[in-house]
Amino acid sequence: MSIVTVVGNPRPGSRTYAAAVAATDAVAERLGHTGTRDVIDLSALAPVILAPGAHANLEIAVELLAGASVAVLASPTYKATYTGLLKAFLDRLPPNALAGKAALPLLVMGHPRHALAVEVHFRPLLVELGAFVPTPGLALLESELPADEPLARWADLIAPQILATQGALR
Repeated sequence: MSIVTVVGNPRPGSRTYAAAVAATDAVAERLGHTGTRDVIDLSALAPVILAPGAHANLEIAVELLAGASVAVLASPTYKATYTGLLKAFLDRLPPNALAGKAALPLLVMGHPRHALAVEVHFRPLLVELGAFVPTPGLALLESELPADEPLARWADLIAPQILATQGALR
């Protein structure tokens, strides 16, 4: 099993990055995954995501995500949804690129009124790419970060779903 974290915040070293890595760690622990975990920080790829043609680092990132068994995809909430940077990156994936993979959406929000965005906007994007998306997605309030307790509760809920699905796919 391989686990990849994708961070869709345009700012390097963001709170979204820290929350995404902590979420990945919590899920990996519950899955019994002790291997390496790759992080795709889209802030570093921003200059080439919309550029035409192939770019080596971008192609490596796409291959890492396509090769993962589990992907944590995180974004700050902008205008009640994920960032355009994350969407532009995911648009680079071929159809059904996430088929057979568990995709875990995580949004960091500034206000609780954005809590539904993870289910209403983010989940459909991942399902469109073929992913299995355990319920619920994770919405974290920026003011409550770091959020160890909510991360632990979320990981406890979704890890059994991932294990059941991964076993069924073998």
